[in-house]
Amino acid sequence: MTKKYFGTDGIRGKVGESPITPEFVMRLGYAAGKVLTQVSSNLAKDAHPAVLIGKDTRISGYMLEAALEAGLSAAGVDVLLTGPMPTPAVAYLTRALRAQAGIVISASHNPYYDNGIKFFSSAGAKLGDAIEHAIEAELAKPMQVMASAQLGKAKRIDDAAGRYVEFCKSTFPSSMDLRGLKIVLDCAHGATYHVAPNVFHELGAEVIAIGNKPDGLNINEQVGSTHPQTLQKAVLAEQADLGIAFDGDGDRVMMVDSQGRLLDGDQLLYIIASGLHKNGQLQGGVVGTLMTNLALEHALQKLAIPFARAKVGDRYVLELLNEKGWLLGGENSGHILTLDKHSSGDAIIAALQVLHALRLSGQSLSDLSADLVLYPQVLINVTTAKKIALDQAAIQAAVKAAEQRLAGNGRVLLRASGTEAKIRVMVEGQEAALVQTLAESIAAAVRLAAA
Repeated sequence: MTKKYFGTDGIRGKVGESPITPEFVMRLGYAAGKVLTQVSSNLAKDAHPAVLIGKDTRISGYMLEAALEAGLSAAGVDVLLTGPMPTPAVAYLTRALRAQAGIVISASHNPYYDNGIKFFSSAGAKLGDAIEHAIEAELAKPMQVMASAQLGKAKRIDDAAGRYVEFCKSTFPSSMDLRGLKIVLDCAHGATYHVAPNVFHELGAEVIAIGNKPDGLNINEQVGSTHPQTLQKAVLAEQADLGIAFDGDGDRVMMVDSQGRLLDGDQLLYIIASGLHKNGQLQGGVVGTLMTNLALEHALQKLAIPFARAKVGDRYVLELLNEKGWLLGGENSGHILTLDKHSSGDAIIAALQVLHALRLSGQSLSDLSADLVLYPQVLINVTTAKKIALDQAAIQAAVKAAEQRLAGNGRVLLRASGTEAKIRVMVEGQEAALVQTLAESIAAAVRLAAA
């Protein structure tokens, strides 16, 4: 059954346009309060259920937080407010404070004028399809405010940031520190601005923070993991050992070595996986996605590390990890899951696992990634006026011809965008010029079919 509001990562859109309006978000809070508390079985008799709310640094967060609070209160749910807090921090605090659910107000790496709502279960995991369908069904019903004596209350959690800092530090060995490392942190003017510098400083690193002055409008603006050139310049200017860039809500990470070279999620996954494998600590294999660079798969094969691909989206990476009983997975965008450390993808914790591998090896970041040279990858987005079938003979002929030219040393991937009228054509291989030519030939075939 198709969902009306929920996408692959909650509900998202432009502020002021449906569904990101105060009226809708209030009804969403009410509907979520009714559904999420029904599935909880750990409440004492007559106790109010509690839902934790965190947000990133967008100016619209104040408005949407108030709307959610009103809706949840109307449903008889107590509200715990953390203020600006990374998405994975909300997942952790929901578990730690025994709340029945967690809600994050964020549009992740999008500009400030977008916002969204994400949900976590009491276990700190993203909601399954069944619960999202149930919330949408409840949204179709009228709000019925609880009697005054049964309304929910709101409370601010003053020590939320400190709790999360200590949690992040606990995922790094107590026998190890970061002394002697000079690190530039780019917090994207987002939710990590007041926690990430403390984590790395308290572990002993010399920290230079940038992108740590949010004003409600500058989140992700030419900073953070989606604009890594700012970090690259800062690392070189400061002569730092490395740099770490987060996105607006702190669940994506990119890193930069001392030469200013950018390392994406695939390269960071390789460093973590190879380090764990070398020390006999890797449980099972590694999960990537359909967009994971083929070079990572080949590099892991050389180490006899199993590899599997999930659909694009960290929720699908998580599903496949749970299915296989593995612990490590992620996307080239920088979503990295280390399930022995946290139930959710966490940029700070992922960065710490890279630094753990660095400390164990005694090598630099550039040395650790030297064995993985990513293959050239070309992505062309073909805009279409109508929905087209990708199994058409002309398109498939172009794909087959490209695969023959690649001769097993590359990949072709075609997929329809889930949010736009576009067909994404991706080709990767060992020769950049050939990859570009093949991608363009397939894109031309798609355009002809869509004409």
